[in-house]
Amino acid sequence: QGQLVESGGGLVQTGDSLRLSCVASRRVFNRNVMGWFRRAPGKELEFVAAVSWSGDTTHYADSVKGRFTISRENAKNTVYLAMNSLNSDDTAVYYCASAGPTISTRREFYGHWGQGTQVTVSS
Repeated sequence: QGQLVESGGGLVQTGDSLRLSCVASRRVFNRNVMGWFRRAPGKELEFVAAVSWSGDTTHYADSVKGRFTISRENAKNTVYLAMNSLNSDDTAVYYCASAGPTISTRREFYGHWGQGTQVTVSS
């Protein structure tokens, strides 16, 4: 409960940018891969991006590659998702999650989840 808390969502227009933040407890953040997922209305949960503990390795869904950037600040137990050139397909609830030491796009590898933050992109 409350081990991962997302913030930064909101209502924006097509082409705008947003930066999501996720503050985690030290226990679920330390040495773990951190990821972002999203669930659009009426759709399944979708992998968005993940970053290794060191920050040197990242992985993105094809749908966001080149527009989104995941990063982390280990001293603050925080992971970020910078989102540029937003469009209506990006409208979703965005979830932060922590996994083990290996990057994965599969939700079952992520053991801790936040409550989500809503991103709505209007045209």
